[in-house]
Amino acid sequence: MNATLTRGRLTVDVRLTPDQLKATLRRDVQGGLTATPKTIPPTWFYDDRGCELYEQITRLPEYYPFRTERALLRRSAGQIAEAAGASVLVELGSGNSEKTRELLSAMQRATGGLDGYVAFDVSEGTLRTAAQAVVDEFDIEVHAVVGDFRRHLSAVPAGGRAQLIAFLGSTIGNFAPAERAEFLGEVGALLAPDDRFLLATDLVKPADRLVAAYDDAAGVTAAFNRNVLDVLNRELDGDFAPERFTHVAVWDPDNSWIEMRLRSDAATTVTLRRLGLAVRFADGEEVRTEVSAKFTPAQVASELAAAGMQAVGLWTDPAGDYLLTLARPARR
Repeated sequence: MNATLTRGRLTVDVRLTPDQLKATLRRDVQGGLTATPKTIPPTWFYDDRGCELYEQITRLPEYYPFRTERALLRRSAGQIAEAAGASVLVELGSGNSEKTRELLSAMQRATGGLDGYVAFDVSEGTLRTAAQAVVDEFDIEVHAVVGDFRRHLSAVPAGGRAQLIAFLGSTIGNFAPAERAEFLGEVGALLAPDDRFLLATDLVKPADRLVAAYDDAAGVTAAFNRNVLDVLNRELDGDFAPERFTHVAVWDPDNSWIEMRLRSDAATTVTLRRLGLAVRFADGEEVRTEVSAKFTPAQVASELAAAGMQAVGLWTDPAGDYLLTLARPARR
């Protein structure tokens, strides 16, 4: 974000074109389905149908993370904005920017005011729509970056104003430990002395409650999980039969995460013609589609410290289900 801001202006910076996105999909699927065990990255859940199903998931009684985070932001956004002291909000994985409005409104009311918003997401269509809505509602400069925050963090515009970089949705839980360390290290290196980082994490809780959140009674999460096979069929000219794969959600206590998997109901071979790939599944063989790690506050602080950041503020809900951590660059 430039030091001189133009209110009411939207700038879109495309770092990930549709062709590049397709190339990434091909690379991810080729590598994941030829690995042992097989994997499909959760990035590919979110086509239009996947987004619709996720919206339904957020309204399910079993799925506490979305509503808990939203309520926590509503209650704590004012304190977070004052503690951060930033006038520009940068959101990684912004999506439709629904919950973001709590932070934007709080920053607008805070001592430092609100000058700009940087929205960072992989879906250009969703990003443009959400970014324009923020411009219209808040009359601020919005810089939208179409990109993968795992690869394009350098696209976050630097400027002379303090920034609050937010990573909400407990999306950090979708990263394996080594990936988390690398990502957090990149965020830490990005922060100027007056910048702050807001990280949302889902906290450890009884396994039965966690499993229920990812395997709801209505079967919406199962449909969401199987939809990724429809994405592969469409984008890679595949012949998956999604109805022949069973949704599985299990708690892995050793890694402190939920795993979502798809289990083949019979031995089968799936062909992905655009990859020239034939994938054999044994009867009962599983492909992992997502991990969702759960944390303790001490673990969050430790991982931030390892990435060169110091936790300076903690906010949690009354039940202790969810955590928002504000961090600053460690003194160098």
